[in-house]
Amino acid sequence: MFHYYKIIAWFPIIFLGLSCGCSTDEYIAPTPVNQAIYEEGEELLSGALSINSQSSNAFGRSIPGLSAEEQIIFGVGNSLFNQTWVSAPASTTARDGLGPTFNSRACSSCHTKDGRGQPIQETLMGSVGFLMRISLPGTAPNGGPNPVPGYGTQIQEMANSGIPNEAKVRATYQTISGQYADGTAYELQKPIYEIYDEQFGSLQGVLTSPRVGTQTIGLGLIDAITEADILANADVLDANDDGISGKPNYVWDVADARLKIGKYGWKANQPTLRQQVASAFHGDMGLTTSLFPDNDCPDPQQDCQNAFNGGTPEVTDLQLERVLFYQRTLGVPIRRNAKDPNVLAGKVLFNDLQCIQCHRTKYTANASVATPLIKGTIFSPYSDFLLHDMGEALADNRPDFDANGKEWRTQPLWGIGLIKTVNNHTFFLHDGRARSIEEAILWHGGEAEQSISQFKALTAAQRAQLIAFVNSL
Repeated sequence: MFHYYKIIAWFPIIFLGLSCGCSTDEYIAPTPVNQAIYEEGEELLSGALSINSQSSNAFGRSIPGLSAEEQIIFGVGNSLFNQTWVSAPASTTARDGLGPTFNSRACSSCHTKDGRGQPIQETLMGSVGFLMRISLPGTAPNGGPNPVPGYGTQIQEMANSGIPNEAKVRATYQTISGQYADGTAYELQKPIYEIYDEQFGSLQGVLTSPRVGTQTIGLGLIDAITEADILANADVLDANDDGISGKPNYVWDVADARLKIGKYGWKANQPTLRQQVASAFHGDMGLTTSLFPDNDCPDPQQDCQNAFNGGTPEVTDLQLERVLFYQRTLGVPIRRNAKDPNVLAGKVLFNDLQCIQCHRTKYTANASVATPLIKGTIFSPYSDFLLHDMGEALADNRPDFDANGKEWRTQPLWGIGLIKTVNNHTFFLHDGRARSIEEAILWHGGEAEQSISQFKALTAAQRAQLIAFVNSL
């Protein structure tokens, strides 16, 4: 993690003994916040591989140093990531095979400009980058979620012509009001989901987990983190008694046919980038790969089973490798305003409130199959890639391998401050319910409960400083 070198103001004293009946007159305001000294190069979240861009295309640039040949491969992968797939048979045989049922027609549909998707809008039909996971209680033979008969583990809201889609999802929003210790009011919006138009049996009462696509920057660096580096931060039994007990999720590796530590996905339910990408092709677009060679057409979806395919597999190994190279070599933009006094003050608060215990920094990349440029890079994703209990308010109550219904993988924060620039919105958390960084912080519970109590006890100026720091990432 980043360390500051000297203190030039007073240490903040956070009053934590508030009861529900306290008035604002009884509140003891914190003293002025620490001021941290800027560290040389701290804005380079991926060291020499960082991208100097703050534009709307900041998430779509390659790491520096690629050869001319590698830049061509990157471009091909970029094209495949953005291309719209069509149903088979088609004259464009290189990109047919969509479906038969699916959620999106392109990778970029869920990760627009390599960024974040959006939640279901109450006033609009559908969404961009939203999907609903489903399952029944119990586990599948590999230890994962138990599929729902007739549907599997993900609702496919769209389908090719002449084939029924599986079901639809809509959302309404409930307002939750609260206030900070200084009396400032805030509001959160809680989504309430409804599954309707089921085509293959009732889905009422099944376990559900809403998801939106997230930014895809830095995935090659994450791919190069060793399991040992992830386990180094695990504390399943909270042996140090700090209230934070991150644990790894052991998930099924399809290629190796064994359990491995998960790194990707909101529940850390994918062990490798290859499986993450192949699973997205399969589950989100209905495209087969050598890793997932069968169409996702569970009984009794006969029309789906009888549909034309776009080849065996529909995404060739060469195409998959090109997309993987593209994903592994997407760069991470530099931080903004790293020397700003408010940002530096927010950095100290981020550490003091123990946010840094889950949103960790300073990893060293192992060797990468994509390029030797990655090995040895020191990078700061602001994540420990472990599961944490986030409390009842964020619980989906749907287990996913070792992740229980209240546990989520720590989301990397790099790039978070550029989401508005890249994607023209600021929806955060696993289903996009948070409309701002502030709301995303306030939704935290469980292991983060003490940190959020401290956040609520800050002055308005200090809250703004902490948000400014997160926004600088």
